[in-house]
Amino acid sequence: MKLSAIWTITVVFLLPLGLIAQDQIFKKNKEVITCTVREVGTEEIRYNLPEYQEEVTFAIEKDKVDRIVFADGQEIVIENEMYNPENYPDDRTKAIKLDFISPLTGNTTISYEQSMRPGRSWEVSLGLIGMGIDPNNNNALGLFGQFGIKFIKSPDFYLSRMRYSHLLKGGYIKPVVSFAAYGIDRNEIYPYNVERETVLSGMIMVDFGKQWVFDNVLLFDLYAGVGYGFSTGMNSDDLDYNFGFVTGPPEVPIALEAGINLGYLLKKK
Repeated sequence: MKLSAIWTITVVFLLPLGLIAQDQIFKKNKEVITCTVREVGTEEIRYNLPEYQEEVTFAIEKDKVDRIVFADGQEIVIENEMYNPENYPDDRTKAIKLDFISPLTGNTTISYEQSMRPGRSWEVSLGLIGMGIDPNNNNALGLFGQFGIKFIKSPDFYLSRMRYSHLLKGGYIKPVVSFAAYGIDRNEIYPYNVERETVLSGMIMVDFGKQWVFDNVLLFDLYAGVGYGFSTGMNSDDLDYNFGFVTGPPEVPIALEAGINLGYLLKKK
């Protein structure tokens, strides 16, 4: 068989494969666009459809696209720019905070918050019970700790090139768990009838709050929460303050907390 004949047969078989091989744009609503991708820009993707002339170019917003699979098998996963950490290079991502009200209630609470990614951070708190004003002369002494994950609210609608104004700024919901252990004087008839009691308490709740950041340095955090809790030191049917949160009587295991935090954002190394 002549070389020209072999070449003709090869072209006949390979040409359809070249026509079939196309790029694919996978949209977030599960639709697939079979096309030829021409440009992946910062805000949109431009492409040609095989049923139209090459001069006709279509475009789709990147926020509507999940990924692009090219004809050669390469793949690009499209990330929402609002949640892209590279868009926040100057934001400080760690903060030390002090509960401004806590010293007035018999303890001093210090918190540490660190951003995990845009829209998410974790926070841990340590309360030094007894390090504060003691108006009832209870001589309380102990510790309490708390851990929570913050889910920072995104905007109700998106505009072009939308960003968080700061990684740690915004309204949030924070599921938290807390545990406290301390000793306290129960003063029934002070100072003649004083009994030392060891109290263990804990709670699971959801905090609702809002946090503001000023000049990438200072932070103001206002929050309140409600959930379930317990305390071994209940001696009445009233709410019991556990130096960080309030618990109800055993038959009503409610837990409440609120606070105002002032913070400083740590510099990046």
